[in-house]
This record gives sequence, C-alpha cells and structure tokens, in this order.
Amino acid sequence: MQFTAEQIAQAINGKIEGNRKVTINNFSKIEEGKPETISFLANPKYTSYIYDTKASIVIVNEDFIPTKPVNTTLIRVKDSYVAFATLLNIYEKIKPAPVGIDKLSSIKKSAVLGDKIFVGAFAVIGNNVKIGYSVQIHSQVFIGDNVTIGDYSIIYPGVKIYNDCVIGKNVTIHAGSVIGADGFGFAPRTDQSFLKVPQIGNVIIEDYVEIGANTTIDRATMGSTIIRTGVKIDNLVQVAHNVEIGENTVIAAQAGISGSTKIGKNCMIGGQVGIVGHIDIADEVKIGAQSGVANPLRKKGESYFGSPATEFSIQRRAMVIYAKLPDIWKRVDAIEKKINK
Repeated sequence: MQFTAEQIAQAINGKIEGNRKVTINNFSKIEEGKPETISFLANPKYTSYIYDTKASIVIVNEDFIPTKPVNTTLIRVKDSYVAFATLLNIYEKIKPAPVGIDKLSSIKKSAVLGDKIFVGAFAVIGNNVKIGYSVQIHSQVFIGDNVTIGDYSIIYPGVKIYNDCVIGKNVTIHAGSVIGADGFGFAPRTDQSFLKVPQIGNVIIEDYVEIGANTTIDRATMGSTIIRTGVKIDNLVQVAHNVEIGENTVIAAQAGISGSTKIGKNCMIGGQVGIVGHIDIADEVKIGAQSGVANPLRKKGESYFGSPATEFSIQRRAMVIYAKLPDIWKRVDAIEKKINK
C-alpha cells in the first residue's frame, strides 16, 4: 500500500518541503533508509544521516535547520517522534485483525463472547467470562472464571489471567504475563514456619494500558490491585498485591514494586528500580534506573536517584564527591604519615 507525502502530512498535521507527490510503502531507520520508505529524525545524534539517507521522506521537528543540502522530502511537525508513532499506529490499524474461534480452543458455555473476536488454538476461557467486541485471545492463553475483558483488547500467547480479574478496553498484554497470581502473603508462626494468607482480592486494569512480556501483577489480599488508565509497563516487571499505579505512569523493565504502595499519575520509573511496600509516591515523580526507594517520595514532579533514592540534585553533588574520594584518601594518608613522624 502506497502513500504520498501529501497524505502523510495531512495525517500528522505537517508541512512539506520537497516533492509533494513522492510515495512510500514502508518504514525505515534513518541510518538504513531505502527508497520508497519513510523515516524520522528526533535524536540530534542521528542528524548526520539526514544528508545521505536514501529514505524518500523524513519527518523532522519544526526547528530543524539543515547545515548542508538535503536530498529527501521533509515533513516538519512539532514532535517528530510522536508523529512517527502516530503513523505506525495508523499502519497497525490498517492491517486486518484476526477473527474467528479455533476449534482447538476450550470455552465454557457460560462465557459471553462479543462480536468479531479471535480465539487461538489451545486457549482456555472459563466460566462466566465476559469478552468484549473485537478482542484478540491468542494461542495458549488461560482466562479464569468471572474475568471481564473490554473491547479491542489484545491478549498475546501464553498470558494467564486468574479468576475475577477485570481488564479494560484497548488493553494490550504481551506474551507470558501473569495477571492475578497470589500476592506474597505469609504469616510467621512461633515455630518459625509460615502460614499462607489467602489472597481473595483481584486485579483491575483500566483502559489503554500496555503490559510487557513476562510481567506479573499480583492479586490483592483483599480489595484490588489497580493499574489506572494509560499506564505502560515494560517486560519483566513485578507488581505486588494491593499496589495502585496512577494514570499514564510508565515503568521500565525489571522494576519491582512491593505490596500496598501507591504510585501517582504521570510518573516515570527506570529499569531495575526497587520500591518498598506501604509508601506513597507523588504525581509526576521520576526515579532513575537501579534506584532503591525506601521512603515515601512526596514532592510532586521531583527527580530521584540512588539507593536509598534521594533528590537528584543532592545525588549529583554526592557523586562528584565520591569520585574524589581516592585522591582525598591519599592526601589524608600522607598527612597522617607526616603527623606520625
């Protein structure tokens, strides 16, 4: 399927510089651009490639100023990365979604299935499950009793959704994720053994959430573990029981969030961050990769880093001092030797 520069500019509200009639039929990275493809320039580190790229169209920011002649057609937009992502989403929607129920799937009679759904081979759908319009349930997915899944959601192969969980509309859950397994609850006894605390709650995932592969979200001990609208969670993330994650928060791979912690809206949590239980994190907080959060973070919009996580401005000064410690030690050692003499 081909598109002209004019059609693309209209879709992303851009301004064309160059051949308005040039056509493309695929996407490419700017450093690997080929004729009849479209690319984008967002990171200044890749600016040099725009002068030699063979891509027919490149999306750039409005403030891009070339220092040499550019041979490709440019489309200027406010944010080239967002514009390119918009095009990719349009492309995904053009592709036909799978429809139909594989004869090798297992669906209980009490399940209620919406129109135009897809159920792959060896998928299992339990009692009283409700599945909305145009939902995709791929191969080897398990959906427990009383689960609800909203319209247009996609559940990729091997996902396990335990009983009583609620999945909203336009939710994407990638392969191997487990939603609603028991939270880690054990009561210590006097004989030093542990008594399991039954986990009788559920998980609620609101609309437009995306969950990466092999991520686990535990069910609540009582009540609900809640993932609010627009949250994006990377691969290999652990979300413990009774956690609440606010709207549009993003969490990178291998982060772990302990039980009953409440995370605000629009937060950004880096890879391998560890967060203790029963604390609150304010809206718009940013936490750097590999940080350890041991205390509440209550300053809205603040950035934190380190273990224990502290304000980034403080950590930055501390890192400067830390780098000087070997030299400081040499000076102290020399002074001590002079004193001893």
